[in-house]
Formats: sequence, structure tokens, C-alpha cells
Amino acid sequence: MPHTLVIRGFDDQVHGQLGDMANQRGVSINSIVKDAVDMWLNQKKSEIRKKHHLIIYSDDESIKQLIKSMDRLAIESNLYRCFFGPPDNPSIKLLTKLEWYNGTVIPYFYSSSSSSSSQSKSKEKQHNKVQSQTSIHNSVDITEYCKKVIDNIIQNADNKSVCCMDFLMNDVSKTSLKQALSLEKTYDSSRLAGLMYCNYKSSNLINSEITDILELFEIHDQIFILKENEIYKLHITKENVHKLFLN
Repeated sequence: MPHTLVIRGFDDQVHGQLGDMANQRGVSINSIVKDAVDMWLNQKKSEIRKKHHLIIYSDDESIKQLIKSMDRLAIESNLYRCFFGPPDNPSIKLLTKLEWYNGTVIPYFYSSSSSSSSQSKSKEKQHNKVQSQTSIHNSVDITEYCKKVIDNIIQNADNKSVCCMDFLMNDVSKTSLKQALSLEKTYDSSRLAGLMYCNYKSSNLINSEITDILELFEIHDQIFILKENEIYKLHITKENVHKLFLN
């Protein structure tokens, strides 16, 4: 149903110019104003911030310190604070304590035992566990699970821009960084409004193929590396061999 729109500062001169233009085009002034408003809305819609960042951290304490600082800034920026990931993760527990919305779909895709118990086992047993986990959790299942998580956040964000911390991809990368890359690409093609931070523990990336790591960098808008309470921004540029000989 149409509504009446009151435009302040719309003087006789402007109204007269619009009237002349409307007569020339054979349309009403209302049509011209509506077209102008539609164009403005479409332009602003395309300007909505949709950032997809990568954070690499070495230990739980460093990412927890970052979260505490981000919490204050997210509140000041009126962003919808949300997260998803393994329930036993120390950062997840902190985010819950800070009253961020937990978008994790329960039951969690990876069991608590599969994400934490491997630390106390030998390398051989850990390798067997990863192989077993890979066979159980196929790409279709994890893709569908991720869609449910994102839908859950969208439904609860109520059109607000988000500040979202993702720890699920870190779990996926333990099994296969290539699978994590596939999921990252799927999200990248349809981003949420606001800021999405994908958090990876460095130990899960160390033994990955360099091509996969570079692709992980390229998918994200910015790359941040945490060292204790310090944040480093990583810049990646493609160069030729001549640069190796320049000062």
C-alpha cells in the first residue's frame, strides 16, 4: 500500500523544475521522485560493508585477549555480536560469557572428543583418527551444516550488520584445509552484511600445502596474525624473480 512521503526543503523552484521535466517525459512528479529514491537505495545497498577477514593465532590466550578488545568495539559500533564453533573451545566459552549470540547448530558437527582428545595420543593414532573422521564427515554433510549455521545467524541478526567470529573452519582444517577452502569460497560468494572473522590456529596450517595456504589468504580481504597481545597485518603480493635481486 503506498504511503505519503514528506520531503523537507522542497521549494517552489525545485518543484517547478520537476514539473517541467515531468511534462516533457509524460510522467508524474511522484514517479520521478520514486525513481530517484529507488536509485539511492540501490546505491546504498551496494555500499553495505561485507568484509571477510582471516585471523591466524598461535594460542588460545592471544585470541581471547583479542576477543575482549573486539567486544567493546563491536558494542560501540552497534554490530550484532555472534559466533559459532566447537562448544569446548576456550574462545567459545569466553564469547558465551560476554553474551555474544551462539549461532552453532546443535549437535555440533564435530564431536568434542574428535576435536580435543588427539592431543594426548600418539601421531600414529592421531593420523588414524583423522582418516576415520574424513570418511564419516563428507563434504555434502559439512556444507549443509554450515548453511544451517549461517541461516541461524541471519534469522537472529534481524537485519543488523554482524561482527561474527568463526571457529568452525579451524576444525574443518584439521581434517582437510582443501575442504575448508571450499566452504570459505561458498561463504565468500554470499557474504553477510558486516564483519566475518575466520579464525585458524597456526598449528593446523603449518603442514599444509603452500598453494592451499596462499589460496586461503587470497579468499579473505585482510589477513591478521596474532602474537600474544600484538596484531600484525599481512600483505601478500605476487612478484617476479627480478625482485629477488633488487634492494
